[in-house]
Amino acid sequence: MTTNPDDILTALTTEELRRRHSVKWREFPPDVLPLRIAEMDTPLAEPVAEALTSAVRRGDTGYARAGGLPEAFAGFAAQRYGWHPDPAGARVLPDIMSGVVEILRIITGPGDRVVVNTPGHPLFFTWLEHLGRQVVRNPLAAGPEGHRLDLDRLERDFAAGARAYLLCNPHNPTGLVLTREELTRVAALADRHDVRVVTDEVLAPLTYAGHRHVPFASLDSPAAARSVAFVSASKAWNIAGLKAALAVPGPDARADVAAIREEVGEGAGLFGVLASEAAFTHGVPWLDQLIIALDGNRHLLAGRLADLLPAVAHHPPQAGYAAWLDCRPLDLGDDPAQVFLQQGRVGLSAGLRFGPDSGGFVRLNFATSPARVGEGVERMAAAVGQGVERMAAAVGQGRTAPSSRARQ
Repeated sequence: MTTNPDDILTALTTEELRRRHSVKWREFPPDVLPLRIAEMDTPLAEPVAEALTSAVRRGDTGYARAGGLPEAFAGFAAQRYGWHPDPAGARVLPDIMSGVVEILRIITGPGDRVVVNTPGHPLFFTWLEHLGRQVVRNPLAAGPEGHRLDLDRLERDFAAGARAYLLCNPHNPTGLVLTREELTRVAALADRHDVRVVTDEVLAPLTYAGHRHVPFASLDSPAAARSVAFVSASKAWNIAGLKAALAVPGPDARADVAAIREEVGEGAGLFGVLASEAAFTHGVPWLDQLIIALDGNRHLLAGRLADLLPAVAHHPPQAGYAAWLDCRPLDLGDDPAQVFLQQGRVGLSAGLRFGPDSGGFVRLNFATSPARVGEGVERMAAAVGQGVERMAAAVGQGRTAPSSRARQ
């Protein structure tokens, strides 16, 4: 059964969403519109809901085993990407980050250099530092068409002694989807400089029409054969709290994935495994309708920003449901998310969480109803207006306003 894309993001009222216990709707006071945490305001896909309720009815709430999840993902990958990973080599894990940390512990040593694109997921930096690896920040190149991989800079970072490259593709927070040509060049650089590639591909199922996700491990290169991909149904089907992901090795990395400690995999949840298997096997029609709805929202957001906050630089993402907004022209300082929260009562992710070179940016989650997307931009615009009014009042009363340099 398919879902009407007009309903998938509007089925739940704000009052119903506020009864949820997950972080998104409990992080802020009730007067704040939450558009920060990467959760979606959707009902569960029917196959996922049925898998979970069936498990509850039979009291199936014990420890997790892999079950048919590796085979379910392999079938999805073949259909969606033309990639045919061997399910026999995959390992079930609680989430992508725990798998990334474990595989980097296996393939690198203390003090080794690991390249990460910036802006990047905050947990990449936190966990690599905990692991004792040296983070090499590799900034994406910003251009008139949005962010792109800076391959020249990447080669320099590889040549400087990197041991691994933690590649998030599709990229969080920019929504960039790398082309086959770009990935082929990455593979050639990794081969040349003996760099292991580890990929976070959690946003791949949410790639928009006009773009195509290419799994790095599907390339015909030694670097791809030695790579490890981490995948999950958590973002695309909104089941992150159920705890299940997969480590999928290239053919020459199976021993590395097999070396992941048993106790790491034991953190996976049975509900996560059952829900993910149902999602990859029976949840594709729901996913397709979700992407249509999200596509409408990403264009709606672009239009509302153009109307109400035209100074904000923004490129609609090619995958996912996060918008990376350059608010530096608004002159709100390094952390505009605080201004939007305090003055507009809208909760956004601070750009600085994604790297020290991301001051003045915010990330906005538009996986909610069109009305709430529009309301979010209206609140942001109101916050900017209030800030300007307060500054003008301060100047009029003889108080010196902070300089632009101090706020940058």
